[in-house]
Amino acid sequence: QALFGGRGSMDVSMPGYTALILGAVGFMTVAINTSSYREARILRRFRVTPLRPLTYILADVTANLVMTLLGMIGVLLVGWLLYRVRFSGNAGLYLGGVLLCALAMFSAGYLIASLAPSARAAQVISMVVFYPMMFLSGAGMPLEILPQTIRRISTFLPLTYVVRLLRALWFGDALRDYWVSAVVLVVILGLCTVVATRLFRWE
Repeated sequence: QALFGGRGSMDVSMPGYTALILGAVGFMTVAINTSSYREARILRRFRVTPLRPLTYILADVTANLVMTLLGMIGVLLVGWLLYRVRFSGNAGLYLGGVLLCALAMFSAGYLIASLAPSARAAQVISMVVFYPMMFLSGAGMPLEILPQTIRRISTFLPLTYVVRLLRALWFGDALRDYWVSAVVLVVILGLCTVVATRLFRWE
Protein backbone atom coordinates (compact mmCIF):
# COMPACT_ATOMS: atom_id res chain seq x y z
CA GLN A 1 0.00 0.00 0.00
CA ALA A 2 2.79 2.44 0.92
CA LEU A 3 4.51 1.67 -2.37
CA PHE A 4 1.47 2.93 -4.26
CA GLY A 5 0.83 6.01 -2.15
CA GLY A 6 -1.78 4.36 0.05
CA ARG A 7 -3.70 2.94 -2.94
CA GLY A 8 -4.47 -0.72 -3.39
CA SER A 9 -2.58 -2.75 -5.97
CA MET A 10 -5.78 -3.41 -7.93
CA ASP A 11 -6.65 0.30 -7.92
CA VAL A 12 -3.25 1.01 -9.47
CA SER A 13 -3.51 -1.91 -11.90
CA MET A 14 -6.94 -1.14 -13.39
CA PRO A 15 -5.71 1.66 -15.69
CA GLY A 16 -2.88 -0.65 -16.76
CA TYR A 17 -5.30 -3.40 -17.68
CA THR A 18 -7.29 -0.91 -19.74
CA ALA A 19 -4.05 0.09 -21.47
CA LEU A 20 -3.39 -3.58 -22.26
CA ILE A 21 -6.76 -3.85 -23.99
CA LEU A 22 -6.11 -0.72 -26.04
CA GLY A 23 -2.60 -1.84 -26.97
CA ALA A 24 -3.70 -5.36 -27.89
CA VAL A 25 -6.47 -4.11 -30.16
CA GLY A 26 -4.23 -1.53 -31.80
CA PHE A 27 -1.01 -3.48 -32.28
CA MET A 28 -2.50 -6.94 -32.73
CA THR A 29 -6.11 -6.84 -33.94
CA VAL A 30 -5.92 -3.75 -36.16
CA ALA A 31 -2.51 -4.46 -37.66
CA ILE A 32 -3.02 -8.18 -38.29
CA ASN A 33 -6.64 -8.02 -39.47
CA THR A 34 -6.00 -5.16 -41.89
CA SER A 35 -3.03 -7.00 -43.40
CA SER A 36 -5.04 -10.21 -43.58
CA TYR A 37 -7.89 -8.44 -45.36
CA ARG A 38 -5.43 -7.08 -47.90
CA GLU A 39 -3.85 -10.48 -48.45
CA ALA A 40 -7.26 -12.13 -48.86
CA ARG A 41 -8.12 -9.40 -51.41
CA ILE A 42 -11.01 -8.18 -49.30
CA LEU A 43 -9.65 -4.64 -49.38
CA ARG A 44 -9.25 -4.90 -53.15
CA ARG A 45 -13.03 -5.02 -53.49
CA PHE A 46 -13.30 -1.63 -51.83
CA ARG A 47 -10.97 -0.20 -54.43
CA VAL A 48 -13.66 -0.20 -57.11
CA THR A 49 -15.84 2.00 -54.89
CA PRO A 50 -15.43 5.75 -54.37
CA LEU A 51 -14.09 5.05 -50.87
CA ARG A 52 -10.92 6.85 -49.89
CA PRO A 53 -8.40 5.08 -47.62
CA LEU A 54 -9.21 7.46 -44.76
CA THR A 55 -12.92 6.60 -45.05
CA TYR A 56 -12.23 2.90 -44.69
CA ILE A 57 -9.87 3.52 -41.78
CA LEU A 58 -12.45 5.67 -39.96
CA ALA A 59 -15.12 2.98 -40.35
CA ASP A 60 -12.74 0.31 -39.11
CA VAL A 61 -11.66 2.54 -36.20
CA THR A 62 -15.28 2.94 -35.14
CA ALA A 63 -15.88 -0.82 -35.12
CA ASN A 64 -12.70 -1.51 -33.15
CA LEU A 65 -13.46 1.32 -30.76
CA VAL A 66 -16.86 -0.12 -29.91
CA MET A 67 -15.29 -3.53 -29.32
CA THR A 68 -12.59 -1.98 -27.14
CA LEU A 69 -15.04 0.00 -25.02
CA LEU A 70 -17.10 -3.13 -24.40
CA GLY A 71 -13.98 -4.97 -23.26
CA MET A 72 -12.99 -2.09 -21.02
CA ILE A 73 -16.45 -1.96 -19.43
CA GLY A 74 -16.17 -5.69 -18.71
CA VAL A 75 -12.81 -5.22 -16.99
CA LEU A 76 -14.12 -2.33 -14.91
CA LEU A 77 -17.18 -4.30 -13.84
CA VAL A 78 -15.07 -7.26 -12.74
CA GLY A 79 -12.70 -4.94 -10.89
CA TRP A 80 -15.53 -3.26 -9.05
CA LEU A 81 -17.51 -6.40 -8.25
CA LEU A 82 -14.56 -8.50 -7.06
CA TYR A 83 -12.09 -5.96 -5.73
CA ARG A 84 -14.15 -2.82 -5.11
CA VAL A 85 -11.66 -0.70 -7.01
CA ARG A 86 -11.95 3.03 -6.38
CA PHE A 87 -12.30 5.64 -9.11
CA SER A 88 -11.33 9.15 -7.99
CA GLY A 89 -11.23 11.02 -11.29
CA ASN A 90 -13.67 12.71 -13.61
CA ALA A 91 -15.64 10.20 -15.71
CA GLY A 92 -15.80 12.52 -18.73
CA LEU A 93 -12.07 13.23 -18.68
CA TYR A 94 -11.28 9.56 -18.24
CA LEU A 95 -13.45 8.60 -21.20
CA GLY A 96 -11.76 11.30 -23.28
CA GLY A 97 -8.38 9.91 -22.24
CA VAL A 98 -9.44 6.40 -23.23
CA LEU A 99 -10.53 7.65 -26.66
CA LEU A 100 -7.23 9.47 -27.20
CA CYS A 101 -5.22 6.42 -26.13
CA ALA A 102 -7.33 4.12 -28.31
CA LEU A 103 -6.91 6.28 -31.40
CA ALA A 104 -3.16 6.56 -30.83
CA MET A 105 -2.78 2.78 -30.48
CA PHE A 106 -5.04 2.11 -33.47
CA SER A 107 -3.06 4.53 -35.64
CA ALA A 108 0.12 2.63 -34.78
CA GLY A 109 -1.61 -0.59 -35.80
CA TYR A 110 -2.62 0.87 -39.16
CA LEU A 111 0.93 2.06 -39.68
CA ILE A 112 2.22 -1.47 -39.15
CA ALA A 113 -0.41 -2.80 -41.56
CA SER A 114 0.59 -0.20 -44.15
CA LEU A 115 4.28 -1.06 -43.89
CA ALA A 116 4.08 -4.86 -43.59
CA PRO A 117 4.36 -6.72 -46.92
CA SER A 118 2.13 -9.57 -45.73
CA ALA A 119 -0.19 -10.64 -42.93
CA ARG A 120 2.52 -12.91 -41.54
CA ALA A 121 4.99 -10.04 -41.46
CA ALA A 122 2.42 -7.84 -39.73
CA GLN A 123 1.87 -10.53 -37.11
CA VAL A 124 5.59 -10.86 -36.43
CA ILE A 125 6.11 -7.10 -36.23
CA SER A 126 3.10 -6.67 -33.95
CA MET A 127 4.25 -9.40 -31.59
CA VAL A 128 7.82 -8.11 -31.47
CA VAL A 129 6.59 -4.61 -30.67
CA PHE A 130 3.65 -5.35 -28.37
CA TYR A 131 4.76 -8.21 -26.14
CA PRO A 132 7.80 -6.42 -24.67
CA MET A 133 5.58 -3.40 -23.99
CA MET A 134 3.21 -5.59 -21.98
CA PHE A 135 5.92 -6.14 -19.37
CA LEU A 136 8.04 -2.99 -19.66
CA SER A 137 5.42 -0.22 -19.86
CA GLY A 138 3.72 -0.65 -16.50
CA ALA A 139 0.62 -2.15 -18.08
CA GLY A 140 1.18 -5.74 -16.97
CA MET A 141 2.67 -4.81 -13.61
CA PRO A 142 3.18 -1.36 -12.00
CA LEU A 143 6.49 0.31 -12.82
CA GLU A 144 6.97 1.02 -9.10
CA ILE A 145 7.93 -2.60 -8.51
CA LEU A 146 10.25 -2.85 -11.53
CA PRO A 147 14.01 -2.10 -11.58
CA GLN A 148 15.20 1.40 -12.39
CA THR A 149 16.73 0.20 -15.67
CA ILE A 150 13.36 -0.98 -16.92
CA ARG A 151 11.77 2.31 -15.88
CA ARG A 152 14.26 4.16 -18.06
CA ILE A 153 13.53 1.84 -20.99
CA SER A 154 9.79 2.37 -20.50
CA THR A 155 10.09 6.05 -21.41
CA PHE A 156 10.66 5.01 -25.04
CA LEU A 157 7.53 2.84 -25.25
CA PRO A 158 4.21 4.26 -26.52
CA LEU A 159 2.15 2.09 -24.17
CA THR A 160 3.91 3.64 -21.17
CA TYR A 161 2.25 6.98 -21.91
CA VAL A 162 -1.13 5.28 -22.21
CA VAL A 163 -0.65 3.80 -18.74
CA ARG A 164 0.54 7.10 -17.27
CA LEU A 165 -2.31 9.10 -18.75
CA LEU A 166 -5.04 6.65 -17.75
CA ARG A 167 -3.65 6.25 -14.25
CA ALA A 168 -3.48 10.00 -13.70
CA LEU A 169 -7.05 10.44 -14.96
CA TRP A 170 -8.24 7.45 -12.92
CA PHE A 171 -6.99 9.03 -9.70
CA GLY A 172 -7.96 12.58 -10.63
CA ASP A 173 -4.40 13.90 -10.63
CA ALA A 174 -3.58 17.48 -11.62
CA LEU A 175 -2.99 18.43 -15.25
CA ARG A 176 0.75 18.81 -14.63
CA ASP A 177 0.91 15.08 -13.88
CA TYR A 178 -0.32 13.91 -17.28
CA TRP A 179 -0.07 16.66 -19.88
CA VAL A 180 3.24 15.29 -21.22
CA SER A 181 1.67 11.86 -21.75
CA ALA A 182 -1.30 13.45 -23.53
CA VAL A 183 0.98 15.44 -25.84
CA VAL A 184 3.08 12.36 -26.68
CA LEU A 185 -0.04 10.40 -27.59
CA VAL A 186 -1.38 13.23 -29.74
CA VAL A 187 1.95 13.30 -31.60
CA ILE A 188 1.85 9.51 -32.08
CA LEU A 189 -1.72 9.74 -33.35
CA GLY A 190 -0.91 12.53 -35.79
CA LEU A 191 2.28 11.05 -37.22
CA CYS A 192 0.99 7.49 -37.55
CA THR A 193 -2.27 8.65 -39.13
CA VAL A 194 -0.53 10.78 -41.75
CA VAL A 195 2.01 8.11 -42.67
CA ALA A 196 -0.50 5.23 -42.60
CA THR A 197 -2.92 7.14 -44.82
CA ARG A 198 -0.23 7.93 -47.37
CA LEU A 199 1.16 4.39 -47.43
CA PHE A 200 -2.17 2.61 -47.28
CA ARG A 201 -2.48 -0.10 -49.95
CA TRP A 202 -5.63 -1.83 -51.13
CA GLU A 203 -3.63 -4.81 -52.38
